[in-house]
Formats: sequence, structure tokens, C-alpha cells
Amino acid sequence: MATGELACTYAALILQDDGITITSEKISTIVKAANLKIDSYWPALFSKLLERRSVEDLILSAGSGGGAAPVNVSAAPAGGSSAASAAAAPAVEEKKEEPKEESDDDMGFSLFD
Repeated sequence: MATGELACTYAALILQDDGITITSEKISTIVKAANLKIDSYWPALFSKLLERRSVEDLILSAGSGGGAAPVNVSAAPAGGSSAASAAAAPAVEEKKEEPKEESDDDMGFSLFD
């Protein structure tokens, strides 16, 4: 992880913890106070990201891995509205098969033979 990325991450966490609105200027101020030299694009990049998503959302989704592809609402069928067609198609829930517990008989021998 780049120093600039890590410095801006910590700065954003500090601002979030104090309840201060996260802006590129405030991130830059914290980074400068820490005597770090980073590329000028990092604070702006982080502030743009955090305008759209909250720090809490990013933290909670950190371990979830990749998600499904986003649904393109504008690509709805021409015959009706996207909300009506989404309501008409029920969500299909996949059932996960639980692995069967193997017994000694399946292996052709037993521990007590």
C-alpha cells in the first residue's frame, strides 16, 4: 500500500471519528501535520470517494469481497417499467447443499475391524 494511500486512510478515519466532514483540504492538513509528503492527488481521490460512500459502509463491506455485477436499470425491457418487471420476477434463492458426513462404511473399512 502506498504511503499516500495509507496516510489518507488514517486521516479520513480521524476525521470520521471526530465527526468532521471529510474534505481534501482537511485530509491534506492532517497529513501535513504528520510530516508526511504525499502526491497531491491522494486527498482529492479520497474525498471524492467519501462523498459517495460513508466510512462506515466501507469498513463494513471490507471483508465481503466482490459483489454481483450492478443492475443496469436503463436496460429494462421496452414493454413496461423497470419497477413493474422487477416486482413481477421473484428472486430465486439458491439452496446450498450441505456436505454429507462421511462414515467409515463409505471408505470400505472401519476403525474397529
